[in-house]
Amino acid sequence: MATESKKMSRSSSMAPIYVGLLHHSMLNKRGDSITTAITNLDIHDISRSARTYGLKGYYLINPEEEQQRVANRIMGHWQSRGGFDYNPNRSEAFGQTKVVSWLKEAVSDITAIEDEAPRVVMTSARTVPGVKLLGFRAMRSEINETTRAQFLVFGTGWGMEEGLLRSADALLLPIRPDRDSGYLHLSVRAAAAIAMDRLLGAQD
Repeated sequence: MATESKKMSRSSSMAPIYVGLLHHSMLNKRGDSITTAITNLDIHDISRSARTYGLKGYYLINPEEEQQRVANRIMGHWQSRGGFDYNPNRSEAFGQTKVVSWLKEAVSDITAIEDEAPRVVMTSARTVPGVKLLGFRAMRSEINETTRAQFLVFGTGWGMEEGLLRSADALLLPIRPDRDSGYLHLSVRAAAAIAMDRLLGAQD
């Protein structure tokens, strides 16, 4: 019982975690700045991962109104009576997913919820001089030592523009295999799930 109480106390003092998926100010393979499309699987899978690991919210960030309508229509189906009756777990996962236009809008929403601006930690395969680098172990330790909200932001396409990366409070080191396979192209939903597990998963 004492061990269980200690675990509950530790959990309640952990930093609240939010996740965001950016679609604007992304790069394509030619290095052009673009807005990418929201994909069905990213809506479903990251919502489910966020709910599984106890995150407080998932923000789909895309300024295109048509893209927002598509995302809200997909989530609305599963939250309607028919979708809920068929798969209530999917409806529950979408309960913490929001569609917003801009990164600053998501940050403002988290600030209003937490009464304090979150630390914005972006993920990138590139390092940017002058921006703090965080390993997963270091961030996991900090999550357990602070009550300040952490906003973990993923990009799409071929990654975020450098100016966007410079706006972060820190960059999380990229996910890489221990043995070089010669292939490094994880889907963003897989990367998000791996990151959540490394930061919040049970440790054997």
